[in-house]
Amino acid sequence: MQQWSRRNPAVADLLNPALVATVVSSAAVQYESSAAGPMPFELSFLLTPLVLHRDTRLSLPQRTNSHLTKWVSDHAVLAAGFGARAKSLVEPTREGLRFGVREGAIVFDGATITGYMGSKRPARIGDVADVVKKAGFVGRWFTKLDSPATAFALLGVTV
Repeated sequence: MQQWSRRNPAVADLLNPALVATVVSSAAVQYESSAAGPMPFELSFLLTPLVLHRDTRLSLPQRTNSHLTKWVSDHAVLAAGFGARAKSLVEPTREGLRFGVREGAIVFDGATITGYMGSKRPARIGDVADVVKKAGFVGRWFTKLDSPATAFALLGVTV
């Protein structure tokens, strides 16, 4: 990961560890409330490119009964670049996960994540509130998947 002093300020703002931790925590809280179980860890790496990339976030469905397969076919241009975006966000996602664990917003239990949002709401600065809200939606949406591997395959993300 690049040192903070060398990061582009706009990129550093969007990919700051506190925001990434909040995004993952919000998704994990909503996943668990909808699925009665903690969120698989690997979904964090799909979550961040889905909600931090503005065009992708704005194109996400409004309801969780919309299938990921349909979203991918309806948004082929966004889906085509998704794998590259996901790979570019691996390190910022890891950094956010570490920050979230250190601050108590995220707890790992084996291969799953539990989120703790507390009573504070995200700041209404720019798109932050929308990003966090959409992360919660994506957490609920992920509960409709057969497995995380299905989502990785549909979105063209390879390991």
